[in-house]
Amino acid sequence: MINVLPKIALIKQKFKAPLINDIPGEIKNELSRLGLSSKVKKGDTVAITSGSRGISNIELITKTVVDELKNLGLKPFIVPAMGSHGGGTAEGQKDVLQRYGISEERMGVPVKSSMNVVEIGRSEYGIPVYLDKNASDADHVVVLNRIKVHTRFTGTIESGIVKMLLIGLGKREGATMYHRAINQYSFDQIIKSVAPIILSNVKILFGLGILENAYEDTAKIKAMNPDEILDIEPELQAESVELLAKLPFSLPDLLIVDEMGKDLSGTGMDTNVVGKKAQPVSGAARIFVRDLTSKSHGNACGIGLADFTTQRLVDKIDYNATYVNCITGQRPEGAKIPMTFKTDREAIDAALSTSGLIKPENAKIMWIKNTLELEEVIVSESFTKGIETSKNIKLLSPFKEMEFDQSGDLIRIISGE
Repeated sequence: MINVLPKIALIKQKFKAPLINDIPGEIKNELSRLGLSSKVKKGDTVAITSGSRGISNIELITKTVVDELKNLGLKPFIVPAMGSHGGGTAEGQKDVLQRYGISEERMGVPVKSSMNVVEIGRSEYGIPVYLDKNASDADHVVVLNRIKVHTRFTGTIESGIVKMLLIGLGKREGATMYHRAINQYSFDQIIKSVAPIILSNVKILFGLGILENAYEDTAKIKAMNPDEILDIEPELQAESVELLAKLPFSLPDLLIVDEMGKDLSGTGMDTNVVGKKAQPVSGAARIFVRDLTSKSHGNACGIGLADFTTQRLVDKIDYNATYVNCITGQRPEGAKIPMTFKTDREAIDAALSTSGLIKPENAKIMWIKNTLELEEVIVSESFTKGIETSKNIKLLSPFKEMEFDQSGDLIRIISGE
């Protein structure tokens, strides 16, 4: 056991954070610009997409869209648009939505969950383009999603409306096909070849893009006509980068993450935060992830990003859901189980023992709850100078010894604010 560990303290970051206070009002204003009444007729059916990410206020946003469509005399319903998530089954995907408050009871409309797809065309690269059968049968499709940078794909368009159309509504077959194609083509190439087919063959009524600030609050909502999506989404993605929560300093010798999960990131831990998006892999010298969120439903896709983990996390893994997701995403390495320890203390000792010539007491450590919640971060004493010189960081506690309970697990520093 390492005798001397670094002292740690709790800090608080300040981020730029625009905020929408009246979400229903903002959605109504955005939709009023589109002249929807002239594009539909009473009784038309509308499929509204709903994904598997933990989007802030998603229940309120979806219900507002449902109600606005009903006010036009339309018949909306919800379709899960999440590729292979939920174990790649119709029941599993409906259950994922239920846990986000997207249920027939709360929305007041049907939730039509199926893994059946229809092929609507082929790209110039020979890639078949699939569409959810229920969405295909609808008179219109509304594509609703958060826009942000992707954890794997890189391009002017990454995660948002277009990805929902390609991968989400493509269900497991579409998701598998695009993830295979990414081995040969860039995501930009795939989008340029497939998007025209989708925009020509899918009866899109409008897209609704959501931006979140660093505190996971809704920062912006933008409605788009179908012919505006490819122009507006890159602009919104650029805005989202400016709003991202970030670690306070350059990546450390050891990054401790309390929890990972599919509800937090497609890779369990956001690679834009932990620094392992690029190939060859770069980022924190060592990553220790302690637990899996309950909302991940056992899907530990991305656990392979970590170097060390706990037995309690491993015991929660649903291997079928994890394997389905990683195979579909063409990333079997995402399911690799790191070195596993019974206690946090054992894992930390192992991590610091593999940090080269750095003395354990001088190691740069950052400790976060997850890769979404980065306002409060626990850091080691090696970051003292950075804290003192930053205008956007406040020290919330004195530096103190790392503490462990009787079981050998970390005791988190609690903010006094």
